[in-house]
Amino acid sequence: MSTTTSTDTSAPSGVAGRLRGLTGARRVWLGVALLLVLISLVRVVSGEDALTSSSTFSAALLLTAPILLVALGGLYAERAGVVNIGLEGMMILGTWGAGYAGYQWGWQAAIIGGLLFGALGGLLHAVATVTFGVDHVISGVAINILAAGVVRFLSESVYTGRDDGAGITQSPGMASRPPSFSVPVLSSGPDLLGRLEELHWFLVSDLAGVLRGFTTSVGVLTLIAVLLVPATYLLLWRTAFGLRLRSCGENPVAADSLGVAVYRIKYIAVIISGALAGLGGVVLVFIANIYREGQTNGRGFIGLAALIFGNWRPGGLTGGALLFGFADGLQLRSRSAVVALLLLVAVLLVAIGIWQLLRRRVVQGVLALVFAAAAMAGYLTIEELPTGIVSFTPHLVTLLVLSLASQRLRMPKADGLVYRRGEH
Repeated sequence: MSTTTSTDTSAPSGVAGRLRGLTGARRVWLGVALLLVLISLVRVVSGEDALTSSSTFSAALLLTAPILLVALGGLYAERAGVVNIGLEGMMILGTWGAGYAGYQWGWQAAIIGGLLFGALGGLLHAVATVTFGVDHVISGVAINILAAGVVRFLSESVYTGRDDGAGITQSPGMASRPPSFSVPVLSSGPDLLGRLEELHWFLVSDLAGVLRGFTTSVGVLTLIAVLLVPATYLLLWRTAFGLRLRSCGENPVAADSLGVAVYRIKYIAVIISGALAGLGGVVLVFIANIYREGQTNGRGFIGLAALIFGNWRPGGLTGGALLFGFADGLQLRSRSAVVALLLLVAVLLVAIGIWQLLRRRVVQGVLALVFAAAAMAGYLTIEELPTGIVSFTPHLVTLLVLSLASQRLRMPKADGLVYRRGEH
């Protein structure tokens, strides 16, 4: 009798129990489906068709790519135990390297140039933190400041006095543009998805807009960024190298005692981190077909936020990058549609508030409901946001997501700690 009672109390019950019973992949797909239904409802209520238009999602995918690459770069470094606040600086170096190589030798050279310059930033960070034991945050901030000064110095040295449009704040245009492609069947031939999108049916047209946006005119680097997500998962969680790298971020002393070359692994991870951040900068150069000073606009920090939001895992950071990319793409397409995001935020906060109250987290639940009321009031009273606020939408989304992120986030145990062999 006592055994039965114990089993009943430990077994999961209700909605929470059913969710815990689902596998990780099923939870992801269920979350995506519910989010799409919610966005579709908001689109119907607000009348803002730009929320799920193919042009919005095409721009969102393009603007997701640099954030995703930066976040993946941060994943390699932090899983190896090195906090990389310098992702923004490495991304800045990547944009300059891509602009310089691209205008001379074309888009293929731009990719190589961005990778090399970003990797140099990663190497500098590794030397400071791994070899000399500099505090990781201080080193990262220094790299961000140094990168901005270095690219200005290089531009003044290389581009001053030219008559081809270049100057101290920008490079000449690239010699060639990278190719793009569309997925067969879904986006070529008879435009069935386009016709469905124009009907503005609930959910059906929204799904057609999403699929059409994600499969039309996809750039080379966007495809590479998407493919790097499963590749990173397989490398870090399904190979011996990945196990060694993650062990350096969890317990470098134990890893060292088992024969893992901790210093070497950390160097490799941070250099890869810088190279991927530089590749994210290449995407920005490809979008504008030119290097411009200030081109990153804080996307390195947004990528770091996506990494934290994603709980230091490839799938989670992909979702965070998509969220920020969607906010960025939407503010470029429609200023009024950004106001509709307030309605979406209000509904999400209500759901979060109710969930927290059901779990007896009264303070968190009440705060979520208060912010939901404020978002709803903003949606009902604001017709169009000022341009300055609209352009700041991705950064506001970053702050909101980080403030509401799950409290179960767990960074690698040795992340940010200075490791010295034999001192522990």
